Amino acid sequence: MQQDDVEIIERETCFSGFYQLDRLQLRHRQFAGGMGPQLSRELFVRHDAVCVLPYDPQHDVVVLIEQFRIGALEKSTNPWLLELVAGLIDKDEQPEEVARREAVEEANLTLSSLWPITQYYPSPGGSDERVHLFVGRCDSQGAGGVHGLAEEGEDIRVHVWPLEDALDAVKDGRIDNAASIIALQWLALNRAEVRGLWS
Repeated sequence: MQQDDVEIIERETCFSGFYQLDRLQLRHRQFAGGMGPQLSRELFVRHDAVCVLPYDPQHDVVVLIEQFRIGALEKSTNPWLLELVAGLIDKDEQPEEVARREAVEEANLTLSSLWPITQYYPSPGGSDERVHLFVGRCDSQGAGGVHGLAEEGEDIRVHVWPLEDALDAVKDGRIDNAASIIALQWLALNRAEVRGLWS
């Protein structure tokens, strides 16, 4: 991108709380050449996120968490979603630190290694959030129960599933959120290499 490919005419903050909503007036260069018309766009300003799929290579099982999600309330028959361990980078922390901290807080798990999968924008049409996605090596023996930080209202149930069962849940739609689908499919494609290095 060249410096003059995007012209920000005005930017205002419409709401600022845990998240922030900005409205931008802008123009950008078009593929045919020249600048396009002025556009008005709202931008959901979010902290970047970290998602990690805890994986026990010895037993070929994954650890998933289940919790209530407001975004699924009106578009799903069940707003308690099966997901990855996740958290926001809202302090001066590296993504790897967040992954390890959240694994303890949400699943009572210690991750002995982290394998970076990718970084991606989950919804770049209206949000600036970027997700750092990992697989984390864990020992699943004894994993389970309900965890989370009481002061944050977290109520998180931990599940230990054979990887094949988790992949079946992706196939039949029981697991229907992007980070979980991406991480599980990545692990399915790279399982032999991961187990070879981590077992």
